[in-house]
Amino acid sequence: MNFFESLLVLLLVAIALLQVSRRLSVPYPSMLAMAGVAAAVVPGVPYIALEPETALALFIAPALMDAAFDFPVNTARRYWVALIVFAVGGVAATAVAVAVVGSLYAGLPVAAALVLGAIVAPPDAAAATAVLSGMSIPRSTDAVLRGESLFNDAAALLIFGAALSVQTSGGLGPAVALHFAIAAPGGILLGIATAWATARVTTYVAGTLGGNLLQFVQTFLLWILAERLGLSAVLAIVAFAMTAAASSTSRSSARMRVQSYAVWSAVVFVLNVMAFLLMGMQVRDILGGMTSDRLIHVSGFIAAVVATVVLVRFVICIGFNRLRNALLSVEEQTNVRQSVLAAWCGMRGLVTLATAFALPSDFPQRDLVVLAAFAVVLATLVLQGLTLAPLIRLLGLDQREQGARDMTDFRLEIASAGLERIEDRSGPEAELVRNKFAIERAALIDTRGGNTAGADALRTYRTLALEAIDAQRKALERLRTSNRLNVDEYNLLLEEIDWRELAVLPDDERRIEET
Repeated sequence: MNFFESLLVLLLVAIALLQVSRRLSVPYPSMLAMAGVAAAVVPGVPYIALEPETALALFIAPALMDAAFDFPVNTARRYWVALIVFAVGGVAATAVAVAVVGSLYAGLPVAAALVLGAIVAPPDAAAATAVLSGMSIPRSTDAVLRGESLFNDAAALLIFGAALSVQTSGGLGPAVALHFAIAAPGGILLGIATAWATARVTTYVAGTLGGNLLQFVQTFLLWILAERLGLSAVLAIVAFAMTAAASSTSRSSARMRVQSYAVWSAVVFVLNVMAFLLMGMQVRDILGGMTSDRLIHVSGFIAAVVATVVLVRFVICIGFNRLRNALLSVEEQTNVRQSVLAAWCGMRGLVTLATAFALPSDFPQRDLVVLAAFAVVLATLVLQGLTLAPLIRLLGLDQREQGARDMTDFRLEIASAGLERIEDRSGPEAELVRNKFAIERAALIDTRGGNTAGADALRTYRTLALEAIDAQRKALERLRTSNRLNVDEYNLLLEEIDWRELAVLPDDERRIEET
């Protein structure tokens, strides 16, 4: 099969896995990891070649942009101590510990062993949040897990780039040291400057297909520009996304945000699919060229790396918890159960796979490093991913009921704000808007108080509205059947009806549930 046919096969496999994952309530990252194993052991699975130089830009740039854009700066300020400990200290400690194992057990050069440590160091929040999507955990734990993933990706990739440069150049000379000193601050400044510059351009393409396309183009162009200038592409992307997010929410339209979030979610998911299955294919070729004695030695090394990764995270999480509680008042302390949960959420994913892909072909013992990276991803996603939900229940941290109550309170506050804004307006139009908002607020008040009258009224309103919308859709189909409107007119009117329906549907029916 050629590249296009092979890619179609991979996407079909991904679609099938999504259905299995959803029906069995198995986290989809764990399913993808097992699919990677299938690609490694099933004969006849197509092979797709990928240039190592393109791996980081293809897989990491969009994922970093997506994560950084969604992460609020205020959260980073509030939990900055925990984020520094986990994202910097945790990544550095894991990288060093794995480097020691790689150097002593496998005989890797120090710089090459540190490259391996950087590859397997960063946990992936996308994997953890996919597993946690059906659960509700303490908000502080959730915020730290999400923020940690963003910043530890950056820290790990900086260590990876530095160690790889040292390994490639043969040592840490003055030129290499100067490059490192400039790369980080230069990347941040480049990202901020690019965000300010593109803000003027995006106003001309907002609300268009070109606007969505520009988001991807500028992401890859920024990565390439940073690489060409010798700056940190990782920090440039993170700085660009967080700067753009802080200044664009009020200017972008609802239509643009809905479409943009849908497109980015799909793209990042497809990249995850490709990374897992491509890694499985690469592992298959590596395993096929190994002798049985070599496989035994490699298995022992891989087990040591996996154990080191898991153990170091437990030490960091529980150690930080004990130290933090010793320094803070009783009211601000966190319990050990939250630390155990955070430690068990240390699943590896896309960043680990992508950095393993990016290793040059002449890297010392490249096959061993790639196998170790794939094994860490597989072990953490399957073992920890499949046991995370039972662990949350065992630790007594399942807060789904409290989360539902909190969401009701948030919606009530928002609905009340809408009513207060128009309470002094007169006229039939204002009365119509007030009635709709009042129905929604009454339902929320009754839900919080355990009554049903308001909820029944809202249900009746939704039923009537959906019946009317269904009649509108049928009328539109009659117009199309009778050739009274063209394709563009039909699509525009259909979209208007769809938005009207989305505005009426309950919140749990407006979501895409594939992942």
